[in-house]
Amino acid sequence: MLTRPQRRSSGPLLLVCTIALIALATPAVGQRPETLSEQVHGFVSVDSETVALIHVRVVDGRGGAPRDDQTVIISGNRIAALGSSDEVEVPDGAEILELAGHTVIPGIVGLHDHTHYQGARGRLFLQMSGPRMYVGSGVTTIRTTGSFSPYAEITLKAAIDRGEALGPRMHITGPYITGMGGAGYMAQPSDPEAARRVVRYWAEEGATWFKGYAGIKRAELAAAIDEAHKLGLKVTGHLGVVTYVEAAEMGIDSLEHGLLASSDFDPMKEPDQRSRGGRNLLVDVDVQGPEVETLIRTLIGNGVAVISTLAVIEQLAPGRPLEQRTLDWMAPDVREAFERRHEALQESGDRSPMGVVLQKVMEFERRFVDMGGLLGAGVDPTGNGGAIPGFGDQRNFELLIEAGFAPVEAIQIMTYNGARILEVDEDLGSVAVGKLADLIVIEGDPIENPETIREVRIVFKDGVGFDSAAVLESVKGLFGAR
Repeated sequence: MLTRPQRRSSGPLLLVCTIALIALATPAVGQRPETLSEQVHGFVSVDSETVALIHVRVVDGRGGAPRDDQTVIISGNRIAALGSSDEVEVPDGAEILELAGHTVIPGIVGLHDHTHYQGARGRLFLQMSGPRMYVGSGVTTIRTTGSFSPYAEITLKAAIDRGEALGPRMHITGPYITGMGGAGYMAQPSDPEAARRVVRYWAEEGATWFKGYAGIKRAELAAAIDEAHKLGLKVTGHLGVVTYVEAAEMGIDSLEHGLLASSDFDPMKEPDQRSRGGRNLLVDVDVQGPEVETLIRTLIGNGVAVISTLAVIEQLAPGRPLEQRTLDWMAPDVREAFERRHEALQESGDRSPMGVVLQKVMEFERRFVDMGGLLGAGVDPTGNGGAIPGFGDQRNFELLIEAGFAPVEAIQIMTYNGARILEVDEDLGSVAVGKLADLIVIEGDPIENPETIREVRIVFKDGVGFDSAAVLESVKGLFGAR
């Protein structure tokens, strides 16, 4: 249970000065409780200007060992002090949260976290439930990574930034950029100059990332990357026609889905043509072999980050667990459609290569990091519809551990690494003095018991604490419908 003792006095002069210096050195960034709409403020559980989280276990997000019996002081929207509870004094007037038995980690940075949902007849755009599920699950920053409706996302981001809607910090990716014959909501440039125009237009509208999709060819992808870089923006890719090596040599900034979308191992592949072997080819890839080593060295040598999306890949593999809460949060018709699709997947059994492919993807990500690669993570609420916002991000934690990462490494991938990829790590991604107070309070210890990653109690965004249970309850049974 969270308890709130009386506010403590007698904070030392040093701590008061530290807080004052941080306040003077930091411009007014983000939101304060009084700027939030009545609807958003209804989910706030901690809104004091100064807050002390005492007797907590802290996992800093940088890969360091957990630190027990810590006190975290939040002043405004920043972390003002951090250290042993025996040494850090709580300043006068601070609201104190007694959090023995709880763990504090950085807010999750989701790098493939759409605001739309595809799969199992789900609605394509989530105006309320998706953003709330992210925040309620501890995801305080997202990159949308391909937009079904860029203007809707731009409008949503503006509403969140004004405090009128509840949602994570948003880094907007422009529309998917693919080849001719792609889905109707995707940009389909017919030549390199058309690809440049797509980038210029959406950059002016507010996109900061772009995504090359499966059907895009080399000339168009190269043009999009070049134009984005001229504007100081970045490009990622869920590729197919273009290989990973080709994209890396063009200067792409990141690649989605780990090994899953690579066409580099098809010996019959022709330039600018799709691989005919598809995912079946990955079954026989030797992840510890020289070909994969060469690919990884090419990616790292060209500064390409890789984004893990194990939660959505798992849902494509038969025989994997399905969380009851995922079903409980779906709208009834979406749940019915998903359950039919999930049942059909289970019936595919040994005919599906995806069980083996999932293991290959995990093995690739482990080797990529071991060789020095930068790995981030996101949920990607698409596929067969079973990986949903927030819950899927939390599931990634367990899957990264299954892939061989230590729990502190998994947290680093999901927090600090994501902030590095977005180039916001000076402010976000770790628990450190001076950083923005985007924090998750978890009841229990996810380092010793990974399943407790689901036991989120308070999510701090900009130093304002939101009641996780209340946020999630507000959209229970609505996902995919609202």
